[in-house]
Amino acid sequence: MKAGKAAWAALGLGATLGTGMTQAVAQGDPAQPGLARPAETGAPPTLRRPALRRVVRRTPPRRPFGNDGSAAAAADVLGQSATPPALPPGTFDLGNGLSFLLNYTGQAAANPIGGIRQGSAYAGQLFFGIDGDLNRLAGIAGGSFHIAVTNRHGRNLADDFIGNNTSVQEIYGGGQTTRLTLLSYQQKLFDNRLDLEVGRLVANINFLNSPVYCNFQTNSACGNPTFVFKTSNFTFWPVASWGGHAKAWLTDKVFFHVGAYEVNPLHQQPGDNGLDFSTKGATGAIVPFELGYSTTFANDALPRNYGIGGWVDRSDYTDPVLDVAGGRRVLTGLSPATRFGRAGVYARFDQMVWRPDPNGIQGLTLFGIAMAGAGGRLTEDYFLEIGALQTGTFAGRPYDTVGFVINTQKFSPLALSNIAAAQASLGLFRTIPSQQIMMELNYGIQVSPAIRLTPNLQYIVNPDQTRFPTYPKNIPDALVVGAKLSVDLFTLAGLAKGPGSF
Repeated sequence: MKAGKAAWAALGLGATLGTGMTQAVAQGDPAQPGLARPAETGAPPTLRRPALRRVVRRTPPRRPFGNDGSAAAAADVLGQSATPPALPPGTFDLGNGLSFLLNYTGQAAANPIGGIRQGSAYAGQLFFGIDGDLNRLAGIAGGSFHIAVTNRHGRNLADDFIGNNTSVQEIYGGGQTTRLTLLSYQQKLFDNRLDLEVGRLVANINFLNSPVYCNFQTNSACGNPTFVFKTSNFTFWPVASWGGHAKAWLTDKVFFHVGAYEVNPLHQQPGDNGLDFSTKGATGAIVPFELGYSTTFANDALPRNYGIGGWVDRSDYTDPVLDVAGGRRVLTGLSPATRFGRAGVYARFDQMVWRPDPNGIQGLTLFGIAMAGAGGRLTEDYFLEIGALQTGTFAGRPYDTVGFVINTQKFSPLALSNIAAAQASLGLFRTIPSQQIMMELNYGIQVSPAIRLTPNLQYIVNPDQTRFPTYPKNIPDALVVGAKLSVDLFTLAGLAKGPGSF
């Protein structure tokens, strides 16, 4: 969460963590075009940005919580606030500088067709967050603190039945346990042009996230494009480590963002509760960066966000093919060789292209991203994604959404040779698909100000076999029927407001 009155609002599947803690954008990321950024009083960056002096004064952006290694599960409403209230949806504000979020996200999925076998799975997350505005609490101008605790539970359909390595339930992962997920201090300086945050953080709610992404359940898109996790040690929600990031607004629309995060595999072990603050087990650090252009309804009739960036991963990783003796690990069964250092680059955008009411938040937003490796021994060569989100569907349904996303993961010769070698050891010789294509079509229903239900259909072409290289045939294409339930518990109890509240 970023700073500000309650900086919450990632990607989780997303939720946003922004001032007032809203879940559906990743901190530091601009708000979804077509959705106004709530006004804030020292809130975290992401939902709203301070404007240049003598222009439209830009208040500090609110940052949303991301709910998974893909991110965002805090308030999960249209990926962010569907209305422009003073506080993000679901925020319980004490009025003294402290505000709270409490929400639950559940995701069910079944594959009636395809995969290794048919079945169903359910995964969920309970999230509790606290934002403290230190200006109001202690007279520290521009200062704030953020705390988040999560409990994850359930099973993963991809692991148990489909067999591919990209989940269709983004809420799953990072350890099915209760843990301290965020503990940070945020400071805004120079008239809100510089935003700093340090503490126990995760990279994926600060970088490579968007409030658009977590309108989807597939982990290939929410909370972040899956490529970054397959080709680097990009740290992910809810597994926190030491880190920090700085975002500088060069103009009212152009920013530069850079961060550094400890890479520590010990924190990813089952049962880790996030309370070990030592650096024992750290293997290095990852440094993400982005140069971006972002507008909002305050300065653009059709808000847009564009960015180019990348990451430098200066940490250990497992060689995708070789063992410690230099042989092919899939055949020898020996421990993998350890390598050091990888890198990647990306370009991304989201752009509102249609807005029927110039005073409304409804309209059509297009988005896309291209990612590629730039160094190291990688299992994927590139990732491409394109999608669309329509906010406001039928008369009387202003907060409902329709979304579609499709992406492709191109596997590297290293990854494919591993599978081919495993197959040859069984006397099997066949063509190994080089690309996995994943897509989702969904409809988000704002059942009430507190409850949102998003049924979805997902389809996977060529489910990748990297997790099961000895499976004797290509894994059949899979149809997935899913549903995501998001509940803002304070709104449900009448202590906060959500979309459509009066």
